[in-house]
Amino acid sequence: MTDIVTQRSSDWLSGAGLRPTRQRMTLASLLVGDGQDRHVTAESLFDAASSAGEKVSLATVYNTLRAFCDAGLMREITVDGAKSYFDTNMTDHPHFYWEDTAHLTDAPAEQLEIARVPHAPEGAEIASVDVVIRLRRK
Repeated sequence: MTDIVTQRSSDWLSGAGLRPTRQRMTLASLLVGDGQDRHVTAESLFDAASSAGEKVSLATVYNTLRAFCDAGLMREITVDGAKSYFDTNMTDHPHFYWEDTAHLTDAPAEQLEIARVPHAPEGAEIASVDVVIRLRRK
């Protein structure tokens, strides 16, 4: 890892109070090392780590992504009830899900208008509203 990638990764983890273990630093560098936001699946992050010559198990990737989400570094977006994507962009924004390639990308938040959401049932509160717009090529 270059110094800037190491510093970004370390700052990202320490900002959330996470200890910079080798595995966390490896995965953090792939997620935020270049300063760009990412949408990844556990499998795509595992493949990226393997391609970079890093030794990390798929189970460790899943556990680390969960720890990153729990720490508020990422959020999980579920598509089709089974496929999870993990987003490093923590701002409120909608997503496009490209059905033909199974990729998730950011949609322009300034173009989204939600006039009203249903009231939460008694004893509950709305934690967030996720908007996923499914696309297919013509």
